[in-house]
Amino acid sequence: MEKLTALIPVGNEIHNIEEVIASVDFADEILVVDSFSTDGTYEKSIEKATKVIRREFNYPASQKNWAIPQAKYEWILLIDADERVTPELKAEIIEILKNPNPNIVAYWIGRMNHFMGERVNYSGWRNDKVIRLFKRDFCKYEDKYVHEEIIANGNVGTLKNKFYHNTYTTFDNYIEKLNRYASWQAKDYDKKMGSITPYHFVIKPFWGFFKHYVLQSGFRDGFVGFTIGYLQAYAVFMRYVKLWLLRKNRL
Repeated sequence: MEKLTALIPVGNEIHNIEEVIASVDFADEILVVDSFSTDGTYEKSIEKATKVIRREFNYPASQKNWAIPQAKYEWILLIDADERVTPELKAEIIEILKNPNPNIVAYWIGRMNHFMGERVNYSGWRNDKVIRLFKRDFCKYEDKYVHEEIIANGNVGTLKNKFYHNTYTTFDNYIEKLNRYASWQAKDYDKKMGSITPYHFVIKPFWGFFKHYVLQSGFRDGFVGFTIGYLQAYAVFMRYVKLWLLRKNRL
């Protein structure tokens, strides 16, 4: 069986750290990458993980690309603190590592998303998937601030089972996260976008809500689906506000 490093990037995740580490207890190395947490995450990680390394956080892709080469084993399972490996996913990963396909260097893993205490079945999150099981020397993250994804030098397969994913802690914390991501997205968009117009402040946010709530059946998720659609509109609006501020040197 191929050996596995579970790589967990964290920052002030004391409410998640024990459970996420427990969910990857089948890994041969559990490597936690801590961005100088102040809530006890670092101390708890030292207690529970195989190895803990620290680095100041800049943006997600930068942190992950720095950490990947430091994994001891070629196969890496990268898991965020708000995700969990289910028993079914664990069994599937173990089977792959027992007899890996030599033509595949990475695997997509779907996510069962939860928000505000409810399972989200639609709202644009239905087919959510990420490349998280991969070979260390064949993969790296695209160097962008938001929505970074693995660039694989080879074929990518897909696993049948999914992560459990709960990105929600409190509503206020989620709004803070959206604002943080809007600031990062503004930097990405500044490199590739022309002038900002009323279209970006009015039509784009409305389209974000319409797409998630109507076209992607968010209404079938009830009030949670409506909230996701509204927050999507807010996130799009804030992206362009932050871009406007960035270009005015006021961000």
